[in-house]
Amino acid sequence: MPRWLRILVIGRNPKVTLARAVVLAILCFVVFKFVLLHIRVEGISMLPTYQDGSAHFVNRLAYLWHEPRRGDVVSIRLAGVHLMYLKRIIGLPGETVAFVNGQVLINDQVLDEPYEKLSCDWNLPPEKLGPDEYFVVGDNRTMPPENHTFGKVERDRIVGKTIQ
Repeated sequence: MPRWLRILVIGRNPKVTLARAVVLAILCFVVFKFVLLHIRVEGISMLPTYQDGSAHFVNRLAYLWHEPRRGDVVSIRLAGVHLMYLKRIIGLPGETVAFVNGQVLINDQVLDEPYEKLSCDWNLPPEKLGPDEYFVVGDNRTMPPENHTFGKVERDRIVGKTIQ
C-alpha cells in the first residue's frame, strides 16, 4: 500500500486510529441498541405526515424527563419490539375524547390540529381516559373509523417519540 494511502486511511498512528474505531463502534452499538429504534412505516394511516415505506427513528429516551404531550407522534408496542404502531397523541390522561362531524373534541372543546390535512366525517361517542391512558389516532382519517386502529393506550406501551 502506498504511504500516502496508508496515512489517509489509517492515519499516522495506527493505535490511535484503532482506539477511535473501537470507541465509535461501541458508541454506535449503544445508541442504536438502546436509544434509537429504527422503524419502517407500513400502511397509510399516518398520511400525509409519514409516507408508506418511509424509514424513521424513535427516540426511546424522549419521555425520560417528561410525559408524552398532545400532538407527539409516538411508537406504540403491541407484541415485543418488532411490531409497533405509529400514531399521534390527541388525548391526555383524565380527558374525554370524542369525534363530532370529523372534529376532535377534548372535554367538549374543539382541538386545533394543524397537522391534519385531510378532512373526515367521523362521529364517535365520548371516551373518558384513565389516569395512565392516552388517546392515539393516525393522521389519515379519510377512511371509515372501522378501517383504522386507534383509541386508548396505556403509558407503558408507548416506546418513544418519533424523530422526523
